Amino acid sequence: MQANDQAVNIEQLYQVYRQYPAVQTDTRKLQPGDIFFALRGPNFNGNQYAQQALDAGAAYAVVDDPAFFTQPEKMMLVPDALEALQALARHHRQQFSIPFIAITGTNGKTTTKEMIRTVLGSAYRTYATAGNLNNHIGVPLTLLGIPPDAEMAVIEMGANHQLEIEGYCKVALPTHGLITNIGKAHLEGFGGEEGVRKAKGELYDHLRASGGTAFVCNDYPYLVDMSKGISNVITYGKEEADYTGASTPGTALLELETKETGRIVTHLVGDYNFPNVMAAIAIGLHFAVPPEKIKPSIEQYIPSNNRSQIVRRGSNTFIMDAYNANPSSMKAAIENFAALDAANKVLLLGGMKELGEDSLKEHQALADLLQQTHWKAVVLVDGDFAKIDHPYIFLKTAEDARRWVEQQAFEDTHLLVKGSRSVGMEKVLPDQA
Repeated sequence: MQANDQAVNIEQLYQVYRQYPAVQTDTRKLQPGDIFFALRGPNFNGNQYAQQALDAGAAYAVVDDPAFFTQPEKMMLVPDALEALQALARHHRQQFSIPFIAITGTNGKTTTKEMIRTVLGSAYRTYATAGNLNNHIGVPLTLLGIPPDAEMAVIEMGANHQLEIEGYCKVALPTHGLITNIGKAHLEGFGGEEGVRKAKGELYDHLRASGGTAFVCNDYPYLVDMSKGISNVITYGKEEADYTGASTPGTALLELETKETGRIVTHLVGDYNFPNVMAAIAIGLHFAVPPEKIKPSIEQYIPSNNRSQIVRRGSNTFIMDAYNANPSSMKAAIENFAALDAANKVLLLGGMKELGEDSLKEHQALADLLQQTHWKAVVLVDGDFAKIDHPYIFLKTAEDARRWVEQQAFEDTHLLVKGSRSVGMEKVLPDQA
């Protein structure tokens, strides 16, 4: 990091961080004593807010534009603020000798991360990614939020283009890793499904090169194949794995049983969450968390933020899975809903995004899948559902879908609500009566 005589190096920056170990990139969230990093983006320049951050109580402001380097006693000048943030995070990471568990995949990353955090947290001081801060800014912020007393770290990594996971691994240096699954998401950015596999596989590449440990779902042959060459592999799944379990079919909430933990009744919707829960069980058992701590940890975990949530409205049950949607997660949700033991089932599905030239084909495939099951009603909302052939109700917005639900006066009905975040399908849920 040498830009000019005024620029600080990583050791100088780390000494300041040790004195003020809280980092922020958004002045709206700034707390007194934080270090503010003035990041740039396509439509903003954080350097413009450096003085505002100091006025709000920031201990220091890290800037990369000399024009805003106006208080040398309270500012640090670096060549690139984002690169400085990432380098600082990597340097901090290198001070630890504890397990760092990285999680990526197409679906279920955040749920799996939360389950693992909950299980490991029952026996160890465990720190994990907050929410879904899993990008080029969130990963370093997560690392910098890990205090010296940490015994376990769980880092979520998201991606929508090649070499992104590789970059995060260079910063986080994971010792262990998990790919939840490989499916159809961000096809436009990845260049197709094979591109998704290659990009997510960058985590396995890191573990292979560094002698790390991979936790692999044995139910997915493609993950078994992708993990070949990794020196340490721990498997989990429904059969022929190091840790196995079985789920109970036809229930709204996932129920499963393992030899070690016995029967577990979760607050998660659907059998498609089985691999996510088994991953947490396997990792807990691998790190010697007692089964009598694993079981209540999982049973007491309640999902939030429209991720596999059950919400009751009168006699109706809403399955809210509206945080995100892609062809893989949509198919799993529909098939799981079809297998649910319930008489009256209604689907409200929002359009999927970032599918590029495959978008119409993938929306049509879902409409064709829907026609294989009899439903009380199906409502398709927004996006490319408007451009395909189907026999269902089409509405332009989630607000329209909400009004439709209110007009139906449903009783004793199960309603699946799913769609991409940009469609806002969480708005379908009626207010509490």
